[in-house]
Amino acid sequence: QMISDFQAKIIKEGEEAHKLYAEFSEWCEDRNRDLAHEIKNGKAEIASLKAVIAEEEATSASLNAKIDELAASIATDEADLKAATEIRDKEHA
Repeated sequence: QMISDFQAKIIKEGEEAHKLYAEFSEWCEDRNRDLAHEIKNGKAEIASLKAVIAEEEATSASLNAKIDELAASIATDEADLKAATEIRDKEHA
């Protein structure tokens, strides 16, 4: 009787441990699947953001070149204005 009770207790504990293991195993598999999906999405987002960064860097370089061009144009215009003003001042003097 005592051995039979002990055997039943051990079988019950084994079944409970197996049930817990199965639940934990399922949780691990679900978590693994979720993380794999998040990693895939993260890598895609990285690629997309790198493309955006490259595009914005090109735009920035283009705009900086335009700024330099306009600054040179302004400097030329200011020099021309100064020269014209000096000529007018001499003519009216």
